[in-house]
Amino acid sequence: MSESVSGATHSEIAYAKINLALHVRKRLPNGYHELETIFAFLDQGDVLSVQPGDSLALTISGPFAEGLSETDNLVLQAAKALANNAHISHGAHLHLDKRLPVASGIGGGSADAAATLRLLNRFWGLDLSLDDLAELAKPLGADVPACVLSETSRGSGIGQDLLPVVDNDIRGCAALLVNPLVPVSTADIFAAWDGLDRGALEGDGLLSMARQGRNDLQKPAVALVPMLTDILQILEDQHPLLARMSGSGATCFALFATPEEARKAGQNCQQARNGLWTLIGQMR
Repeated sequence: MSESVSGATHSEIAYAKINLALHVRKRLPNGYHELETIFAFLDQGDVLSVQPGDSLALTISGPFAEGLSETDNLVLQAAKALANNAHISHGAHLHLDKRLPVASGIGGGSADAAATLRLLNRFWGLDLSLDDLAELAKPLGADVPACVLSETSRGSGIGQDLLPVVDNDIRGCAALLVNPLVPVSTADIFAAWDGLDRGALEGDGLLSMARQGRNDLQKPAVALVPMLTDILQILEDQHPLLARMSGSGATCFALFATPEEARKAGQNCQQARNGLWTLIGQMR
């Protein structure tokens, strides 16, 4: 979903990403990891907006803006990559409304960079396809191409070899995100992975494959943030379609058939633990 607002301003949602499963298969010499994952996306996220500008510039506001750089940011890296690729000489003033926690395993900077590419592609009238933008996004980070597409897909390699997945069994489901507001370093979590290959994704159908799957980064994340065990147990007690930690953490998610079930689960989490961040959205 994208939207236009008054004047020359346009905006784009940086859709929150969740990993329905994340199997880490091996470490690669370049510092990345070979993995298999299922990407899925909510209809909620940070919001990027743009106005004409003399140069490429970024401002940031929102509940999670504190500490973010307005000069060294993936948003600007994405904007510069697109401008260079399309030989754009004029600028753009970008604004990031940071609504999602930082370093939380739900896309973050990757989703923001992806939204920047989609937004400027439209703003500059470039008419590049999403596949073109995803290819351009590869140097920006492992998750950025998937976030450009923002559709349910199976990722392999370092997460950039993408195949669409039929997602009728989750599309439109209510999704609850729960984060303890403890940022975790993706690099630290991957470094703490025990190196054991526990096998490939299996199963027929999306939910079956996700349920039979796992998140191999959950154990090292729980060691760093022990309360994740309690959060996941509370979510499981609500009998969701699926509950798991996303990415390298520390956000956990649960999928429900109805928004009412998601709201109840969110209330139970907040009653059990003070200071949790929660968000309810719908699966795209």
